[in-house]
Amino acid sequence: MSDLMFGLDTFGDVPEDDAGKLVSHAAAIRQVVDEAVLADQLGVDVIALGEHHRPEYSVSTPETVLAGIATRTSRIRLASGVTVLSSDDPVRVFQRFATVDALSHGRAEVILGRGSFTESFPLFGYDLRDYDTLFEEKIDLFVKLLDEKPVTWSGTLRAPLENADVFPKTESGHLSTWVGVGGSPQSVVRTAQYGLPLMLAIIGGAPERFAPYLDLYRRAAEQLGTTAHPVGMHSPGFIADTDEEAKEVYWPHYRVMRNRIGALRGWPPIRRQEFDSEVEGGSLYIGSPETVARRMARAIRSLGVGRFDLIYSAGAQPVSARMRAVELYGSKVIPMVRELLA
Repeated sequence: MSDLMFGLDTFGDVPEDDAGKLVSHAAAIRQVVDEAVLADQLGVDVIALGEHHRPEYSVSTPETVLAGIATRTSRIRLASGVTVLSSDDPVRVFQRFATVDALSHGRAEVILGRGSFTESFPLFGYDLRDYDTLFEEKIDLFVKLLDEKPVTWSGTLRAPLENADVFPKTESGHLSTWVGVGGSPQSVVRTAQYGLPLMLAIIGGAPERFAPYLDLYRRAAEQLGTTAHPVGMHSPGFIADTDEEAKEVYWPHYRVMRNRIGALRGWPPIRRQEFDSEVEGGSLYIGSPETVARRMARAIRSLGVGRFDLIYSAGAQPVSARMRAVELYGSKVIPMVRELLA
């Protein structure tokens, strides 16, 4: 398990300052950079930034923020988590990440997704009725671009390309590319079909129930003659000095965020009891370093994943508490998990 990787994920949630006042979007973006710099110093393997187009989140262009982080860090890998490929242009996505790769001396990673939020579709003039076709066609083009050779391609929702050469090229000739999947078997099979690594978003329920997806990915890769890479998982969590403190800092802001999104999706308001049961045995990794490390080790062992990314912000948790969570994850949780799995 020595090659096991650990990451931190955020959408750049707009936090409160220590006086309890929400900071600006600009300050929230700078805060993410500070957290990434700290994570880099502490030996965290990856920072992943998710793309959103909502008032609660500050990161709408992960690669722009990653470019800023690239110039202030030396070893941490710089990922999106995810880039909504369906409402973007594959050529531009490749160019922007190849640019981050250049600035960071080869540390860029793109995690492509269909997006569980739909704000980007009307914003950029895409029809939600084309949701599936958009992703299928665009990932097909993106995978061709990864060869870094002139591309000839045609689809139904984008202008065709005829022997188009795309720049900049990466120094290594390889842009690290994953596909983020929320739980659709078709998406798992498609990821295997292209021979790309799979990142599973496990945001509720016992992690073990996702084991069939890992089996499906490996079986599909075998049948299709492609490579099954080590699978990654990303799940929400939060770390403080004690279990009690972690829950009390996280819960009020998480509840507001969860209910706001839930109202759009027809979910009933979350009860404290549900929250506590997710913390106890579900997919919320919240508590002291010891508690979180124990639960992470159990999930990693039971699923056999090669990477665990913790989504460390959910709502307006205060800046100082967030910095402390990053610090504890890097300095205590990761070494403990490695020890438990040794």
